[in-house]
Amino acid sequence: MAQIAVAGLYTLETNLRIEGFPLPYYPVTYPFHGITQAHAGVGLNVAVALAGLGHSVRFATLIGQDEPGEHLLAALPRFGLDSGFVARTASATSQSVILVAPDGNRQIHCDLKDLQESTYPQLQIEPLLSGASIAVVCNINFARPLLAAAQARGIPIATDVHALGDFDDAYNRDFMAASEVLFLSHERLPCAPQQALEALRARFDPRIIVIGLGADGALLSERGKPAQHVGTVAPRGVANTIGAGDALFSAFVDQLCAGLPPAAALQRACLFAGWKVGESGATLGLLTATQFAQECSRHQL
Repeated sequence: MAQIAVAGLYTLETNLRIEGFPLPYYPVTYPFHGITQAHAGVGLNVAVALAGLGHSVRFATLIGQDEPGEHLLAALPRFGLDSGFVARTASATSQSVILVAPDGNRQIHCDLKDLQESTYPQLQIEPLLSGASIAVVCNINFARPLLAAAQARGIPIATDVHALGDFDDAYNRDFMAASEVLFLSHERLPCAPQQALEALRARFDPRIIVIGLGADGALLSERGKPAQHVGTVAPRGVANTIGAGDALFSAFVDQLCAGLPPAAALQRACLFAGWKVGESGATLGLLTATQFAQECSRHQL
């Protein structure tokens, strides 16, 4: 298994079940068993998935020296992660509130505190990247210095810019330009996914681009090859799609590290994500390496 550096958000998440959108005003409600807390954030989701698949993961993130930070730090061992690269230099720990309707629609309120004005400690970057096979750098500001550091060391970078509405977006440009493996969602694209691939190839031309298409699967583009569509597989049905994109991204990185060609890696990643959505929770429903191999064999992948 590979040595993987993951840099990204770790946040304390509160989920609130509501009756539906639009949400009418009322002074108080009593949603019995409708409020839950979870450990979340793209960085954590990816780190947990890759650790569960057997990789040696170094998880770099920023949290505060506050009670939520203590809560997050204490949870890392049960995720198979250690706290060696968690920097407690933020003014406060990031928190989010998610309103979830019965039809599955959700509204996310994410309070990043001062993370967008912070940077990951320079002294931690060398040990974080030392010996890494790949650097998964999430598109949050504090992780931005890792792009140049990984490139200088010849370490390939994988990133997910999620819902991209502008191919010349100033915030995400550095991440897209530095990546060898670029993931994004179809949800806010200003054009059809195939046209988006062409636009991204014209601007950045990474080795691999994957556009997640939700229930329609994913679209793969390898440099110099025609695009390929891969469909979804959901063996357990769909309970909740939260974390599905992170699961797809993580499993694709896992399979690339295992030496699979990108098309085969994406087919397996779609199965991994499809299994994950059978359970509700961003870090729940993730297959272990052994379970993943068994499911791939069962589906002849």
